[in-house]
Amino acid sequence: MNPIQIKKLDHVVLLVKNIKKSIHFYRDVLGCIETRISKNLYQYQAGISMIDLVPKEHAEGLSNATSKKNSANMDHFALTLENFDEKAIVAYLEDNDIKVERSGRRFGADGYGPSIYCRDPDGNFVELKGPSESISNG
Repeated sequence: MNPIQIKKLDHVVLLVKNIKKSIHFYRDVLGCIETRISKNLYQYQAGISMIDLVPKEHAEGLSNATSKKNSANMDHFALTLENFDEKAIVAYLEDNDIKVERSGRRFGADGYGPSIYCRDPDGNFVELKGPSESISNG
């Protein structure tokens, strides 16, 4: 029996080029709540998960020191939204000068559902995931 039973995404650590732009995106645009700032670590609650922001110039000492050499340190991460009104989300992002890269039906942790991809100020893809479709027994 595998002793590792994953319950949820706990946190993601992003190495960012411009901390002010990243704070604006995650706190002000996406609505993540600032929970703690410690030296050069800025932590934001994203539902039951957390997004940590670290300025690239202060990345030494992190577990993945090689990632600070890359412009984007991951492909994407997904944030599940409580409600999903695609037109309203797209309009809101565009009002904040954030381009929607793609949208559609995608598979996630809870099954298939709607999603929208945009990029944060460092070029990381952020997937905004809607509620999963009901699973039918047919």
